[in-house]
Amino acid sequence: MNYKDEFNPENEQNETNSIDLTMPASSQNGSDAERPNLDKETHDYNRASYETHHTQETNDREYTTASHGGEATRSKEEPKTSNKRNLKGFASTLAAGVIGSVLTLTILPHTDYMKNYFEKADNQSAATEVKAVTAQPTVAKTSGSSIADTVEKVSKAIVGIENYQKQQNSDFFGNSSPSSQSVETGSGSGVIFQKNNNDAYIVTNNHVVEGASKLEISLYNGEKTKAEVVGTDALTDLAVLKIDAKYVNATASFGDSSTLRPGDQVYAIGNPLGLDLSRTVTQGIISATNRSIAVDTSAGSWDTNVIQTDAAINPGNSGGALINSQGQVIGINSLKISENGVEGLGFAIPSNDAIPIVNQLIKNGKIERPYIGIGLEDLDQIPQIYWQNLPSSVQKGVMITQVDPHSAALSSGLEVKDVIVSMNGTKIGSSSELRKYLYTKVNVGDTVKFGVYRNGKLKTIDVKLSK
Repeated sequence: MNYKDEFNPENEQNETNSIDLTMPASSQNGSDAERPNLDKETHDYNRASYETHHTQETNDREYTTASHGGEATRSKEEPKTSNKRNLKGFASTLAAGVIGSVLTLTILPHTDYMKNYFEKADNQSAATEVKAVTAQPTVAKTSGSSIADTVEKVSKAIVGIENYQKQQNSDFFGNSSPSSQSVETGSGSGVIFQKNNNDAYIVTNNHVVEGASKLEISLYNGEKTKAEVVGTDALTDLAVLKIDAKYVNATASFGDSSTLRPGDQVYAIGNPLGLDLSRTVTQGIISATNRSIAVDTSAGSWDTNVIQTDAAINPGNSGGALINSQGQVIGINSLKISENGVEGLGFAIPSNDAIPIVNQLIKNGKIERPYIGIGLEDLDQIPQIYWQNLPSSVQKGVMITQVDPHSAALSSGLEVKDVIVSMNGTKIGSSSELRKYLYTKVNVGDTVKFGVYRNGKLKTIDVKLSK
């Protein structure tokens, strides 16, 4: 198949694993996600060091294994690297690995897999009983309290999360069929942040629960129970679960992450390498705030705002709490640099970023974002022979590879092979920049002026955003 054929939006034999970078999650699987299979340069990028039973290569990312028991010696299972991304603010390229616990078996939208694996009752009835989550002001630590007492109190709100997925069975002839049994594929951590009369709510990372057919929660006292997914958001890597309130005796509160400064003491609590080392506590400091790391998710690449810490974070810590000395959750542990010769580079999603996502997930079960209806490919990943006579001065941009026939993009006049270079006057050099602008600067119903090159000529096209 040549490049020209693959640019044909009617071609239904696209063999790529690409996803539509700006279409709703519900249309980002299978043939709906057609994009040209252009010869990209492969970058080494360690997406995850998941605690799983099997090594699986997915979406050009390497997933490394660890035994369920969490043995410390894993010489044959050292992390591999693929698809390296740039860590902004550092002089060298490092591999940002999501520290997690579950295999993403394919590119699954964060809304569709929920429908496939969970029988969800109407979650909106529970939403009316849930108070909006807020960040509590940081108070000075009293002289009589100890860190050990603080950690012991918060640890009671930290849970282990085991992800079970249905496996494929293959017969002698290579035919596969889904198994009726679910197999544990990984484990992570979570934080109980609220309890009402009937339910208790847990925040964790999306990649901890992604693709699960069943989620089992391990509590502080050793009890186990099943969890229901309230909502997930792949881009921000956050998820909210709920369990029966009768199992919960303690909750954690969120602190204000905007008050953090480099040098502040913090503590990470989670389940590194599985439940055998549950509620492990590591100490460190805030190394930096407002770091931005480009990571790949099942909903596309995203520049994640994170807190950097040197507190030890290991596979299985994902979704656990990063707390301050007052015992407030100021971050959700999520990322780590996983590369030989690198130590003490862990990252957490700031509480002030997590709180509005958590509230929306409880209310709606998903995050509603503006929708254009186009598939994209970064211009610098496309051979110049397909650049459609662009001026030599244009080296950055995003080429449209697909247009949803029922979208605002089509009705507004956007076409396949158009190269987007700006939105409302802001330069757009990559699909990641386009998505960041779309999801943070404009809202559903807004009209955006797209600067587009078509056949070498610059055009301005107005697109009214839908959802």
